[in-house]
Amino acid sequence: MNPSEINSQEPQEVSQVVEHLFRHEAGKMVATLTRIFGVEHLSLAEDVVQEALARALQTWPFYGVPKNPAAWIMRASRNLALDVVRRQKVFRDKEGEIIRLMEGHSPAPDVAIFPDQELADDRLRMMFVCCHPLVPAEAQVALALNTLCGFSVAEIARAFLTTEAAMAKRLTRAKQKIREARISFEIPEGEELARRLDGVLQSLYLLFNEGYKASSGEKLVREEICHEAIRLTGLLAEHPAGNQPRTHALLALMLLNAARIPTRVDGAGNLLLLKEQDRTRWDQPMIARGMFHFAQSAAGEEITEYHLQAGIAASHCAAKDYESTDWRQILSLYDRLVEFDDSPVIALNRAIVVANIHGPGAGLDAVAAIQGREKLDSYYLLYAVLGEFEAQLNDPLAAAGYFRRSLQLAETRSEQLFLSKRFRACEDQIHA
Repeated sequence: MNPSEINSQEPQEVSQVVEHLFRHEAGKMVATLTRIFGVEHLSLAEDVVQEALARALQTWPFYGVPKNPAAWIMRASRNLALDVVRRQKVFRDKEGEIIRLMEGHSPAPDVAIFPDQELADDRLRMMFVCCHPLVPAEAQVALALNTLCGFSVAEIARAFLTTEAAMAKRLTRAKQKIREARISFEIPEGEELARRLDGVLQSLYLLFNEGYKASSGEKLVREEICHEAIRLTGLLAEHPAGNQPRTHALLALMLLNAARIPTRVDGAGNLLLLKEQDRTRWDQPMIARGMFHFAQSAAGEEITEYHLQAGIAASHCAAKDYESTDWRQILSLYDRLVEFDDSPVIALNRAIVVANIHGPGAGLDAVAAIQGREKLDSYYLLYAVLGEFEAQLNDPLAAAGYFRRSLQLAETRSEQLFLSKRFRACEDQIHA
């Protein structure tokens, strides 16, 4: 390589390449090293991959980004891991076996060390480890983000509205639980698979929702989290263990909702309601893929809440404009959904559909009828919905009060901008 080629790699460019690799490749390598080391050495596997990425940041600005960066990272991780195996007494009893496993793959420098299918299976095993019932439920999604998706502790802490120190402790406790319980690094089978699959799907669903409606911050949507959830769910759907109707239903739901992401805010970051969105900008290939998995989800007799929510998303995607939306079909799906999930949030979404069919007065009645409505007292969307209904009923005073309360509770900048505009419009109407 000549000097001009070496100097062409600016540190910032290298940093961007490494960050991309960390997001898309680190999880694969951590999963594979965990299989080789044993799940009790998960933290060690993570440390080895982190060190390999640090070396890339140090060396690539001088020697250039390799032809196959992912293969370089994996090779560096493997070599560092071999050093650890040979150095640490803890591996003495299985040192020979581990070295054979890791040295058995010796292709050319720019060729991946481990086959794609092997990496995919290891990531699935890691997914079932992260979502094991013995891992606290509140830690499962965070652990998946950290271990499988390469998100930093700081990023995860921001997503879950907690401090970096608190999140670090949560992750440490989860990994300690994995070690102490000697959780197997495997994809379960039979009845155990059926039980565990539901937990994995729930974690993936929560992961997607955190991206689709960020808990706080400047951005309403964190697309990278949505795409990670889609990627992991797709991986699950392709494997015989996860190729189940409910997996395809969840993947369809994610894809159909993610297809609308480009139109959820305008160029200035302002929130756009469904009726305001430019449907020509919805991602049609993603919608087609979502419809394919929705069709796949129809196999068998099983109906889950993922099927019903995917059906609602499909109804929105099938409508050429807001006015032609089949709201009665959507209401029937919500009526079935509340039988699966009687959460007040689902009931609030149903009230919005009721208002679209029967008017804002019926919407207010539907909100008043929500069981456990007190659980929504600190939920900004309750007051935003009530404000919209009162505005439609031409009661700007009541609407302004609801929008003011909603504005106080909203966490993201786009929501705050939207609600402040609605509040000011009501105030102007009052003083007109």
